[in-house]
Amino acid sequence: MPPVSRHKSLLRLLRQRLLWLWHHEGSHGQRARGLAAGIFMGCFPFFGLQTLLGVALASVVRGNHILAAAGTWISNPLTYVPLYWFNYRVGSALLGAGPSFPSLEQLRQAPLWDLGLAMTSRLLLGSSLVGLVSAVLLGGAYWLWLDHHHRQRRRQHQLQP
Repeated sequence: MPPVSRHKSLLRLLRQRLLWLWHHEGSHGQRARGLAAGIFMGCFPFFGLQTLLGVALASVVRGNHILAAAGTWISNPLTYVPLYWFNYRVGSALLGAGPSFPSLEQLRQAPLWDLGLAMTSRLLLGSSLVGLVSAVLLGGAYWLWLDHHHRQRRRQHQLQP
């Protein structure tokens, strides 16, 4: 097989696989629930477990597993500190002032869990609330977008002779 044909075949195969992934567990509700489950779990500081927990939660709510895994990327090396600082502030607003959020140096020296119950409880409460609100808003917005996109495609097919 010539290199150009092989290249086209690989691109076609890649496109087919990506389309299969995109349509996997394909209802609007399943996709939105999967994304929401991933976003919810991505708001927690469970480094290394977020994807597993997001996919597990997606199984419970019958959501798309792939979008759940992608949704956990809401927390990544660029967003860890701002996201968890915000979550901690939300938890502190509800539970009352606690210890100050640790510096980067403190975070490098000890895991968050070693910083005490006052710190951990505020972080987990804030993560729960921020995760829940984010999951509902972004999952709902994604469902609305999917529904809008589906209606547009249906109208286009009806207009074509």
